[in-house]
Amino acid sequence: MLPVIILAGGLATRLRPITETIPKALVEINGRPFLDHQMRLLAANGVRRAVLSVAYRGEMIEEFLGNGARYGVEVSYSYDGDKYLGTAGAIRKALHLLGEAFFTLYGDSYLTVPFAAVEETFLASGKEALMTVYRNEGLFDTSNVEFAGARIVAYDKKARTAAMRHIDYGLGVFQARVFSRLAEGEVCDLATLFQDVLRRGELAAFEVRERFYEIGTVEGIRDTEAFLTERGL
Repeated sequence: MLPVIILAGGLATRLRPITETIPKALVEINGRPFLDHQMRLLAANGVRRAVLSVAYRGEMIEEFLGNGARYGVEVSYSYDGDKYLGTAGAIRKALHLLGEAFFTLYGDSYLTVPFAAVEETFLASGKEALMTVYRNEGLFDTSNVEFAGARIVAYDKKARTAAMRHIDYGLGVFQARVFSRLAEGEVCDLATLFQDVLRRGELAAFEVRERFYEIGTVEGIRDTEAFLTERGL
C-alpha cells in the first residue's frame, strides 16, 4: 500500500472556540481524538506508513500520535515552519519522507472508500494523479467537478458551473514528480496542482458511491459522530 500524507496544519478557525487550545485533529469525537479514528481507519485499509504535515499546535499532534506503533503504522512528521506554504507547498516540503507515489488526505476527513481499489485504479491509469469524486449534487458542500464518461471534464472551486454535480471527495493520489516541479518554499494549494494535471491530461478519476464525513464544521462533527456511533466507533 502506498504511503499517506495527512494535511493537518490548518488553524481550524471555523471550529473556534473548540480549537483555541487544541488542533482540529485532536477534537474529541465519541470520546476519542478524531485522529485516533482516522488512524484506525487507515490501518484497517492496509496503510503502513503515514506522514503528518503539521503547523498549528503540531507538537500536540506528535505528542499524541508518537511513532504510530500502536496502530501498526510508521508515522513521521513534517512541520511547515513560520511561512504558510499552502497544501501543495506543505507536501513539497515533505517529499523526502514519501516515496515515488502517495495518497493525500485532509486531516479532518473520514473517508470509507477502499484505499486498495483507489490505488489499483491509479497504478493502472499510468497518470500522474488521481482524484476521487462523489456525486454530491450540492448536498454536503458546493459541487466543483464535472464528471462524465468516467473522466473528469472540469474541476474548479471558484468558477463553478451547473454541469458540476460531483465534488472532490478528498482522497488524492500523486506521483511525487508533480510536486517536485514546485520550487522549494513555493506557496501553492493542492487544488491548483489538480487543475494543472487535468489540463495536461494526466488526471485519473475514481468515483465513490458513499458520502464523505468531515469535522471541519460543527454540523460535520455531528454527522461524523452519528455515523461512527452507528458503526460502534
